[in-house]
Amino acid sequence: MKLVLTEFLTLDGVAQGPGAPDEDISDGFTRGGWMVPYLDEVFVRRTSEWLDAADGLLFGRRTYTAFARDWPAVTDPRDPFAGRMNALPKYVVSGTLATGIWAPTTVLPGDPVATVADLLRRPGRELQVHGSSRLGDTLLAAGLVETVRLAVAPTVLRSGRRLLAGAGPATALRLTRHEATDLGLLLLEYDVVGAAPLAEYDGVTQFL
Repeated sequence: MKLVLTEFLTLDGVAQGPGAPDEDISDGFTRGGWMVPYLDEVFVRRTSEWLDAADGLLFGRRTYTAFARDWPAVTDPRDPFAGRMNALPKYVVSGTLATGIWAPTTVLPGDPVATVADLLRRPGRELQVHGSSRLGDTLLAAGLVETVRLAVAPTVLRSGRRLLAGAGPATALRLTRHEATDLGLLLLEYDVVGAAPLAEYDGVTQFL
């Protein structure tokens, strides 16, 4: 399988609590629900296509706990995500959980990089990280993420947990798909292509 990082972000890189004011209030965060005003048909269609490619979902403990609380309660047959979110195999990286409460779940103890690397050796299409910004950042820094998919909301929060905040090497991405919705969301897909290139500016004529 290949590892895909799927995240909802603000323009200043916040990934915390996109779906509701009380979704994730850890560390005193009070600005949750910032993604909801920008949801539309294009967003739903595109993110549904992203989910179509998943053979498994990967979470950190915090996001897993929130999803395991909320998704089983979504029973509307018209919901385009609930059936797949609830049925797909789920993996949670945790040193504190003994078992999962959202079937089917497998708990991955130990070092997250080593355990996820082992999981990726299994056959399949995509193992998708949803939310779980700290885990996603760790796995990107370790070189395990092959594709990054972002939905960027046109809002600046100035507080909250950011996606790419940990230590690690500079990483280069290649934009493979981009789209803007009528409400201003940017839907972006990147391939991870290795170390970020660096260069010295030597005048505009070098680009002509």
